[in-house]
Amino acid sequence: MLLLNRHPDHRQPLSEEDAATLGLAGADEAERFLAARDNHAETPLHALPALAAELGIDALHVKDEGKRLGLGSFKALGGAYAVMHLVLEEAGSRLCRAVDVADLHKPEVKAVAAQMTFACATDGNHGRSVAQGAGLVGARSVIFVHSGVSNERVAAIARFGAEIVRVAGDYDQSVREAARVAAERGWTVVSDTSWPGYERIPGLVMQGYTVIVRETLRRLPQPPTHVFLQAGVGGFAAAVAGHLAIMLGEDRPKAIVVEPTRAACVYETAKAGRPVTIAHSKPTVMAMLECYEPSLVAWRVLSRVGDAFMTVDEEDAVAVMNRLARPAGNDPAIVSGESGGAGLAGLIRAAGDNKMRAALGLDGNSRVLIINSEGATDPGRYAELVGMAPEEVAQARLPA
Repeated sequence: MLLLNRHPDHRQPLSEEDAATLGLAGADEAERFLAARDNHAETPLHALPALAAELGIDALHVKDEGKRLGLGSFKALGGAYAVMHLVLEEAGSRLCRAVDVADLHKPEVKAVAAQMTFACATDGNHGRSVAQGAGLVGARSVIFVHSGVSNERVAAIARFGAEIVRVAGDYDQSVREAARVAAERGWTVVSDTSWPGYERIPGLVMQGYTVIVRETLRRLPQPPTHVFLQAGVGGFAAAVAGHLAIMLGEDRPKAIVVEPTRAACVYETAKAGRPVTIAHSKPTVMAMLECYEPSLVAWRVLSRVGDAFMTVDEEDAVAVMNRLARPAGNDPAIVSGESGGAGLAGLIRAAGDNKMRAALGLDGNSRVLIINSEGATDPGRYAELVGMAPEEVAQARLPA
């Protein structure tokens, strides 16, 4: 399914608040924080000319977040960044002086961090980032995981010293439980979704994701004409599309938001023209995108810079994982988790449908950007879906 954006705000400038969050100053700060990380390394940008030719487009580039900061996904840029930011703010307030990222490991700042507890709900990747960020600054973290999160992903979070709380139900129920318990105990919630009265911290998480855009634009030979962005609650898609709009202005690419058919809360929100909660369906293999309520901040941005919304099916996601693992021609092999290649699944579906091609302006001159948002964050599941022996996937396994 494809839905063009008919919202009255479409292609209008971002609100002053969102422009500040996703603008140049915020992105500069996110890059500065990232540079202070010991294991920082820019993630690769791959050209896939064989697949581009097959799809009838001029160029296809994939920004591969599969090993970002040792966490295996783009989420490494959001939760940890927000935690570091919040610790520095609290330290500055208590110490009555300006505190910079270079001060994070000073005893007086560590003493402040040690009194703070950060909580969040997660499908796996965001919780890992929050836990890592808390560990870096010497704070405590409590991560709420729902029943659909695999034991391997839970173990990966716990390795960073987080306390794990299991919640019956789905992701949205774990979000509510994390917020409830945190409010009772005076903890700070670092969520990647937002709700009425809770927007600033999810905005910081989104701000961290702008680093992806900055790195990509420095490497691309020409700006993209199209970008296909997967969405769960929508924060990642909004951050990337929003920063591209700020950086490129009228030359920004068309932004197409892609979701699982079984969990298309942003698609249904776009259809209704307002945030809506959708009914729960069967679980999707794209587990990191299985969300039923959109982020309010994300929708506010996507209502303006999202040009189209579409869905992909289970088999589309699995086919992309296999295609990237076994590429044609001289295209590089890319390890993409179940949710990581959903944007590419959207492109492949759109490129193979004449009506979708026309509606999106996809042709032989199109230059498409895809972001592989995660690698094999659950290597056992990845091996099963791609039909590889576990030892073949060993190179994709995250550090213990």
